[in-house]
Amino acid sequence: MDLACPGRARLPTGAPRPPPMPIDLADSASSTPSTGPASAPGEGSADPASPRYGRAHYYPDVSDADWSDWRWQFRNRVTSLEALATHLEIPAEEWHDRLEVLRDFRMGITPYYLSLIDKDDPDDPILRQVVPLAEENLFRAVGEEDPLGEEQFSPVPGITHRYPDRVLMVISNNCAVYCRYCTRKRTMYEGATPDVELDRMVDYIARTPAVRDVVVSGGDPLNYSTAKLEQILSKLRAIPHLEIIRIGSRVPVALPQRIDDELCAMLQKYHPLWINVHFNHPRELSPEARGACDRLSRAGIPLNNQAVLLKGVNDSVETIRALCHGLMRMRVRPYYLYQCDPVRGAEHFRTPISKGLEIIEGLRGHTSGLAIPTYVIDAPGGGGKVPVAPQYLLHYDRERGRAVLRNFQGNLYEYFEPRADNDELNPEPAPSGGRLVPARGRVPKDGPGEGGRSTAVGAVPGSTGLNGRGDLPATRGPARSNGKQGAAPWAGSPPAEGDSRPSRRRGSSKSPGVDAPLYEAYLATPPQPGSDATDVVGKSRWVHRGATTRTPRTAASTEAGVAGGRSRAAQSPAPQARPTNGHGTH
Repeated sequence: MDLACPGRARLPTGAPRPPPMPIDLADSASSTPSTGPASAPGEGSADPASPRYGRAHYYPDVSDADWSDWRWQFRNRVTSLEALATHLEIPAEEWHDRLEVLRDFRMGITPYYLSLIDKDDPDDPILRQVVPLAEENLFRAVGEEDPLGEEQFSPVPGITHRYPDRVLMVISNNCAVYCRYCTRKRTMYEGATPDVELDRMVDYIARTPAVRDVVVSGGDPLNYSTAKLEQILSKLRAIPHLEIIRIGSRVPVALPQRIDDELCAMLQKYHPLWINVHFNHPRELSPEARGACDRLSRAGIPLNNQAVLLKGVNDSVETIRALCHGLMRMRVRPYYLYQCDPVRGAEHFRTPISKGLEIIEGLRGHTSGLAIPTYVIDAPGGGGKVPVAPQYLLHYDRERGRAVLRNFQGNLYEYFEPRADNDELNPEPAPSGGRLVPARGRVPKDGPGEGGRSTAVGAVPGSTGLNGRGDLPATRGPARSNGKQGAAPWAGSPPAEGDSRPSRRRGSSKSPGVDAPLYEAYLATPPQPGSDATDVVGKSRWVHRGATTRTPRTAASTEAGVAGGRSRAAQSPAPQARPTNGHGTH
């Protein structure tokens, strides 16, 4: 259904949004909140062509002292449709629908977060996250009140104990901003949680030794005064078996003024303490938000970001990539990308799972792995987080120890698992004689070995490939292998009598009339010109820079070289130990 309002241009469904505007992320964050405009372009609001957003546009008369005061920001949140209409244009035909939304779900928008909204864009990604729209009323009866079954797994009010060793502790129900897609829309009300309920939550954790990790959430815990929050954290830290405290908060995004020196000094007393923040769009990475995250990082608090995939907000590879790169520059690790929960009134935000897979596929290999969040779906009814990812393991035969892998470019690679006797001394050489050999682009159709089973990820049960016939998708280049084409993987059963493949006997080959060490045979038969085998031994150009072309090796020449090396070693002083990086490399 087209919900576009007369006179307001909307992007057609599925149309690409313009790339997000760049945010000034210069290294200018100080230890005090920024007092300048939320965005530099807002200063040019006198120009009709300039975007109408920023502090200078929405709140030109507010003093620097008030703007930097988080209490002023909280007190002056926009909470009614009438107050919203003084800042944003609301079509008359949508007034009733939006008013009906507010009968069920609260609205709250801090002046700072409101200043990020582009007034001229009815589909602004910041606006869609916090402003009630007609779509929310249309889907007000669609979805679940408690889609994750949090109350079903609640031994005491406020505690959700779904996983064995960690619990969720909801200590507040109010937020600086109320997100229209929130999975806890059912708890949107103002008011402090009674101390008696907080004590019951702490008591449950104290008498449950299995709990080693607590996620303190809400609402937003950082809305509490510093003294009140410290009372809660000090009680948690006094529990001997509780190792980790995590805080889930959107305050650095929507109320960065709250992250002041007093709060950071208090938080750093209760390490190990982590904070999960909630940025969804690159436009939220403002100088104020950067300063807030910088102060938390300087207090020794690791920051992880939990984004939600939202239709019309961030459902494109370009937007999520820009978000992740901006977070990395702020020392915030992209942690999760959540599929939007089927909560009541949020149907218009939900995307198909294929969209999330497309985004992760567009990130993998095209940016650092550290910048790629884990795409997860919170299973309805309390099933917990289920990671979902594109398929890169296309075929796996456990008995033969063989796998077919796909990389980010779509190329296929054949991989053999380590041999069964790889923990023994002097193992026999690899079937390819230590050379990498190209593999074919298809999985063999002869099926698994005797009594074995193969697993083809995403395939029809019982098949050896993606399409049930053992065939693999077309590739953009030749497949490669870490084992010899056609050789039996080493984790399987030994070859039959008369088989020319390597035997399990140490250091010898099992061929008719041949019983010589394989490595000596390899030395005597160097690669032939035109062979597609690539010599591995001594291959690195980093080690052998400037070395002359090697001559064909023989067992005699190798033995002579070893003897010469021994004599030189006896005449040379012992080398000094070099520091390593902890992984055995320098």
